[in-house]
Amino acid sequence: MESALLIKEYRAGVMECAHYGHISITDEHGRIVYSAGDPHFRAFTRSSAKPFQAIPGIRAGIAIHYGLSAQEIAIMSSSHRSEPEHIRVLEQLSGKIGLGEECLICAPSYPLNEESRNEWLRAQGEKRRILHNCSGKHLGILGYSQMKQVDLGSYAEPTHPVQREILETFADLAGIQEKEIELGTDGCGFPVFSLPLSALSNAYLKLACPDLIADPSTRTAVETITSAMNEHPLMVGGTERVDSVLLEDNNIVAKGGFKGVFGFGLKKERLGITFKVLDGSEEEWAFITQSILKQIGYSNESTIARLAEVFPSDIRNDAGTLVGHADSEFLLHSLEDSV
Repeated sequence: MESALLIKEYRAGVMECAHYGHISITDEHGRIVYSAGDPHFRAFTRSSAKPFQAIPGIRAGIAIHYGLSAQEIAIMSSSHRSEPEHIRVLEQLSGKIGLGEECLICAPSYPLNEESRNEWLRAQGEKRRILHNCSGKHLGILGYSQMKQVDLGSYAEPTHPVQREILETFADLAGIQEKEIELGTDGCGFPVFSLPLSALSNAYLKLACPDLIADPSTRTAVETITSAMNEHPLMVGGTERVDSVLLEDNNIVAKGGFKGVFGFGLKKERLGITFKVLDGSEEEWAFITQSILKQIGYSNESTIARLAEVFPSDIRNDAGTLVGHADSEFLLHSLEDSV
């Protein structure tokens, strides 16, 4: 199935960019109720898998074992930008599990948040592993590996017991067999999952509606993780990040991933929603999400307004002068359209 034209960007009234992709929206019965492009398009989850990667450890009791706060649980699912509050919570988490950043395999990095990066450089700060945007995930899985008394040095290998448990859990929530998930290597060194967007939508539905999860311990773990994400949305992404803005709405569970993949679930509406921007861009996430919410008649209009406020469709140059705009171009096809 061909991709859908999702967003067009105009400069001086002339189309400058066109962004294509795929959208999948599934209901509690696993049916695709809305789509654009190919809802079964295979995509790598990248960081949109982080809430799922946190489940085995939380399910096994690491929060109680190490006395973790909701902020520390939230940052285990984060793609943080190393803002000062992120660094504080990460160092706190590292101290509680008793493992320093030298144990992390993710590369030393600078903060991704521009202001934080500038402050860090002005202080002559060098790159640190804890500043890597995936360090919260790594610390959580290291903590679980330590509690489980399995090897720490190979914690990122696909054959590691914790990584095997993550894959099994993720496949179960996505409603597919493990063999249907293809593995690659993520930027941080972890296994990364390739699967149909429709399956990822099913998994996001379970995050939003954990009552659909048969296993009680997994259900409780999901409730703990998503509650922490909603309670501390800035821990999950950062200032003016789309997933953090969406998480301000307690009806939404959301997490973005690198190279244009994004997932969120709606609790009351019982929908799992995922999309992939084929050129890997993230700038269009907010516009796509706004359009999806409008088209499905999402009742919390303040969330749509909040997205428009933080991510205006106006395109401005470096001096702030209005030079263009972005338009949503896609129409969701409903289940009724195909019957």
